[in-house]
Amino acid sequence: MYFPTSAARQLLTVPALPDVTPEPVLCFEASPRKSLFCLLTRSSLTVWRVRPSAPLAHISRAETSLLEHGDNTAVTWSPDGSRIVIQTTMSYLILVTVDYVPDASVYQPSHMGPSVQRNFLPGPGEGIPLQSLSLALEGVICTEGQVLSVSPRKNCIIFSTSSPPSVQRIPWPVYDESDIEEQTARRSLMGHDTWILNDHELPWLLDPDAEVTVTKLLQHSISGVETWITSDGRAYFVRLQETNGTSIDSSGSQPHYHWEGTCIHDFDVPRWVQKQRSTDDGSGQSSSTYIEPRRAMAIAVNTRFSLVAVGTQNGSIEFTSFPTPDEPTPIPKVIDIPNPYNRLSGSVTAMEWSSDGYVLAAGWTHGWAIFSVGGRCLASSFGVEDHIDGDRFQDTFMHAVENLFWAPGNFELVVLTPSGIKPDGQVFVLPFAKSATTCQHSPDNTRYAFLQMDDRALVYRGAEQPDMSIINPESDVWQHIKIPQSYLATNWPIKYSALSSDGRLIAIAGRRGLVHYSSTSGRWKIFSNVVQEQAFTVKGGLLWFHHVLIVAVEISKSYQIRLYSRDMELSNQNVLHREVLMSPVIILSLVDNSLLVYTADNMLSHYLIIPTADTIKLHLCGSITFDGIIASPSAVRALSWMIPNTQKRLGDPVDDLAVATVLMVVGGQLVLLRPRTSGTQEVNYDMQIFAERIEFCWIHLRGIGALENSLWGYDGQNMRVWLNALAIESSGSADEPSSVKESVSIPLDFYPLSVLMDKGIIIGAEHEAATRMNLSFVMFRHATSSHLFLHHVLRYHLESGQVKEAVTLAKHYQHLVFFAHALEILLHTVVESECTVDSEDPSTSASPESGTLTAVIEFLDHFDASLDVVVGCARKTEMTRWKHLFSIVGNPHALFETCLASRRLKTAGSYLLVLHNLEQLDENNKDAVRLLKCAVKAQDWQLCRELLRFLHSIDDTGKALRHALSETSLVAQKRVMVP
Repeated sequence: MYFPTSAARQLLTVPALPDVTPEPVLCFEASPRKSLFCLLTRSSLTVWRVRPSAPLAHISRAETSLLEHGDNTAVTWSPDGSRIVIQTTMSYLILVTVDYVPDASVYQPSHMGPSVQRNFLPGPGEGIPLQSLSLALEGVICTEGQVLSVSPRKNCIIFSTSSPPSVQRIPWPVYDESDIEEQTARRSLMGHDTWILNDHELPWLLDPDAEVTVTKLLQHSISGVETWITSDGRAYFVRLQETNGTSIDSSGSQPHYHWEGTCIHDFDVPRWVQKQRSTDDGSGQSSSTYIEPRRAMAIAVNTRFSLVAVGTQNGSIEFTSFPTPDEPTPIPKVIDIPNPYNRLSGSVTAMEWSSDGYVLAAGWTHGWAIFSVGGRCLASSFGVEDHIDGDRFQDTFMHAVENLFWAPGNFELVVLTPSGIKPDGQVFVLPFAKSATTCQHSPDNTRYAFLQMDDRALVYRGAEQPDMSIINPESDVWQHIKIPQSYLATNWPIKYSALSSDGRLIAIAGRRGLVHYSSTSGRWKIFSNVVQEQAFTVKGGLLWFHHVLIVAVEISKSYQIRLYSRDMELSNQNVLHREVLMSPVIILSLVDNSLLVYTADNMLSHYLIIPTADTIKLHLCGSITFDGIIASPSAVRALSWMIPNTQKRLGDPVDDLAVATVLMVVGGQLVLLRPRTSGTQEVNYDMQIFAERIEFCWIHLRGIGALENSLWGYDGQNMRVWLNALAIESSGSADEPSSVKESVSIPLDFYPLSVLMDKGIIIGAEHEAATRMNLSFVMFRHATSSHLFLHHVLRYHLESGQVKEAVTLAKHYQHLVFFAHALEILLHTVVESECTVDSEDPSTSASPESGTLTAVIEFLDHFDASLDVVVGCARKTEMTRWKHLFSIVGNPHALFETCLASRRLKTAGSYLLVLHNLEQLDENNKDAVRLLKCAVKAQDWQLCRELLRFLHSIDDTGKALRHALSETSLVAQKRVMVP
């Protein structure tokens, strides 16, 4: 869903200032809002703007300061972005204030005439002037002990030390005595708090005898989740709690706080290490140092999917679900990291989830990679595969990464590489194309492969091409639609993208306002009044209902649903309808003419879209709360529902909510909520969990044949299909199972983007990286891939004995060019599967009358291509499998006779090869001669040539060839040369 594209940009990190000594960058840190980042060297600090990438401020420390307080080692931002804390080698904390100058620009553009100005238009996000800011030294804090890690908070600074092993807290300095709120916070945190890492103060620490220290203090900026990594390699969720029974009394005594923690990454220390530690404790000396391979080096928290990623010393990455009270610790999932050349990866150096929670960026000592939330590797590099010019090659991030972070919108990954020969150019910006469903998971966005780049939208048009163009990876089937420069210059990054059901209309919403496009006219429509455009922001998504755009907006701290027409200009005067809401919208969904609105107050509202003579409006039919069912409304990522047919035809739309079966993706869970009305007419829901860690789902209420009411979900490894899962008419009132196993599981070697139901194909993409000897950089692109799903679904029906259903489904696809190929794959997989089972366990060998193969052959007999399918499968299968195959299909000689009788001469020629290998041809090759005569009569000279070559290959003496020529008089008729 995220694919690197184009080429990385390299930033020159040495400021263009006089008397600045070039120094390598030690580390960098993004600001809380990701709009800025700072670079730290041994003696200086530089603050950069992410877009456009330019330095805004620079501060250098004097030599006296370096001698007294030590060199810079690490840097962190305060949560509000107003301060930067620098950590030094002598365990001092240097406070730097960041002052924003609102009406000043840090760069003054040169004056250019209008004709020249047209050639220098701002790019995405470059239309807003670079805001001026200044850096000033606020003070220096002398700490007690060797500082290991620093984590600034809203009202204090928390840091860990090694001597003594402790966690300490100090308040921010306050200068304005009139600031009552800050003074209150200062009084509540007055003093210097210290927690020693021992059994008394932190009893939840594992292995307390190891004298651990906290090497990393981390806090998730959005959710506030805090994590620790300790020196023994373990990781913990922690929380600072006020001790019960303490409060601020009249005497002014302060409340007491304590840390609560839960281990989220643990491992068993080998017994010989434990024995050595006990021996060392007695002697006071250590003979060797043990390095645990699974010790945690980096950690990243994904609150949207309730997932924790832990990077280890040996280079592996483990995904673990959030721990829950009174339940055992979740078992971690080790992620498969592609390394085809078995190159050294080193330990994990940095990790960060994208803001939407869908992908994880990871850096190693010798490489980098991008993983989906389900564990699929989307891109990776541990060096360059092709030969390069080492002296000219600049993309050093292909070999090593020290730190990284996602830029706003997740369209760019900013990467820091280790210092090389040159102290400049350590920062790279890698652009990405991502699926539009990461922003908005709506059915229309999943119907087509729809990618979003930094400045354009990519729509897959292969479904409109001939069948062979779909399965040809070289076909150019992507339509590139550039977004207007005037809109992107000031409203970057793109937040939402929506595609209409026919794929012809596109809507884009950035930081403010929106624009929409029609591929029929090839024109964009934008707000002519910039004030109206900048007055609102899209929050909750946008959908197309025919030519009407439905948008959830936030304007002046109020929330609305607006309706715009594609046929009218964008303006406040042309809004077709406004619906005022009490809470912000989480997600919108459209089913027929019903609009489903799920809001942050855990309410699902149902609106009918009613066209009138002059306009179109929304009519509220009802609302229902999901309190007690959905714990976190913000975790809902997809929404749909199914209404019984009787309710659709005869019922009142007001009652739809009471009888609707609701489908949701909550975090990574694919959930079906079936309504159950109690005696008090209160609607309760029975929850069915289809799968965990689902990244995307495709809903097909109007599929083809047995695929109608099917549910498709991708878990990062396999496409999982639940056939007839959404057919609510057949579900009775009996207790349904709480979890449902999928009907079909389809393994994929690429990332799926769309399911072309009428073509029987899954469309996806995978990344490619190319290098050239004469280029100094790497070029990235995404290649289109496809996979036939028809044979997987047919096999499920046939294994279940549902031959009739399989035939009904296949008839919908028999017009496709590759239909026979799909049947051949079906037969081949079944033959290989049954023969493999028989060879591994002969006792389970089935009789010829039983098994799936019998059902497959019965199924194939319903189609004209069955004879071609059987012989095609046989020629691609080992001869050892032929006995089992033809024991079910029948004697190949009888099939050969059937081909001759039906005038399928080419198919009969293929069966000749089978008969020859089975030694069923007589000495005179009468069958081959008969076929040759038929080919001569049909004037199929290409087949004649192949038959003559066949006869020549099976008899080196040429006797069989001369006999066939004499029988057919082919030489006399055509005067052909004998091959």
